[in-house]
Amino acid sequence: MENIAGQKSGLSWAVQISTILLVLLWVLPTFGLFVSSFRTTDQISTSGWWRALSTQERQLPPIRVEGTETQKDGLFVIDGTLFPKGGTTVSAWGTSSKEPTAYEAGATAELNDGVTLSVKEDGTFTLTSPTSTADMRLPRIFTTASAPPEFTLNNYSNVIFSPLAGQSIGQAFLNTATVAIPATIIPILIAAFAAYALAWMEFPGRALLVAAVVALLVVPLQLALSPLLQFHNWIGIGKGYLGIWLAHTGFGLPLAIYLLRNYMVGLPRDIIENARVDGATEFQIFTKIILPLSFPALASFAIFQFLWTWNDLLVALVFLGTGNDQQVLTANLVNLMGSRGGDWEILATSAFVSILVPLIVFFSLQRFLVRGLLAGSVK
Repeated sequence: MENIAGQKSGLSWAVQISTILLVLLWVLPTFGLFVSSFRTTDQISTSGWWRALSTQERQLPPIRVEGTETQKDGLFVIDGTLFPKGGTTVSAWGTSSKEPTAYEAGATAELNDGVTLSVKEDGTFTLTSPTSTADMRLPRIFTTASAPPEFTLNNYSNVIFSPLAGQSIGQAFLNTATVAIPATIIPILIAAFAAYALAWMEFPGRALLVAAVVALLVVPLQLALSPLLQFHNWIGIGKGYLGIWLAHTGFGLPLAIYLLRNYMVGLPRDIIENARVDGATEFQIFTKIILPLSFPALASFAIFQFLWTWNDLLVALVFLGTGNDQQVLTANLVNLMGSRGGDWEILATSAFVSILVPLIVFFSLQRFLVRGLLAGSVK
């Protein structure tokens, strides 16, 4: 009965549930970051992103009474409003931090020396005094108020165009693109030629080269950072875009060659042999037959390489530097967290801007990812 057609095993259900949980663990924080990037500082500091569409009740910072004094019926009166923008409803208020909710909205409080103060639901207040308030220290009002949902585009305007921590994230975005795009294209070009040679061309030492490529996959890049930087300085490259392009190319080539070679080996031999019989050169076979058939593998590596170079911090700090004209997104975000750790709306917006391009690249090419990775695993 356990193997009846149409029934799913317990393991199949477990795999599906685990997949759904993993997807939610990845999607929910990303969606929350997206929502938070449009919220104001007060909204973020008082409630989670899942309450972004609900009315928020919170205790607001104290506001000192101020305004123009007028005389009415022998009393000195100051009228004003706590919330010039409106949209906020006061539920309770007070004049002391020890009792911030001592009075309900609309109530009148008796203060010292015959001074009275009343605050209404809409935030308007009236202070009366038997003597002039010119030399008087006016009281502060602590309010507990309900505010409607509030969203703004100012976060993106400040992040992209305004200098934060000495540099706008818009410039860091361009710097990151300048690093990531060539550092993705160059390894693909070199690795495609090398993979074709290791897969279909006969020459002495081919097996040793394949073994060397596999061995390089397990070498930590941290071991090569200092020697490689010294070599760059010795040949006159130093720190700059050329140096970081070559560094990312060197670190990415082993995986690229290994992945593309495994894919090309699985291509039908008859196609290549027929092309050779027809008189096609190795370069023509490579450009007109192998490359078009290898697009899934090329796209798979492009996803990995682009995500790695876009999110890289260590290699960028070593080979590019920390100047404002060369700082990448990851370094910019580190500076933001150090100097503006309390500005949650700035951090959320900056983080979402930094992951926007990788998300577009991944979803554009993800249909080729599994095909490219599994190619060559079975015959």
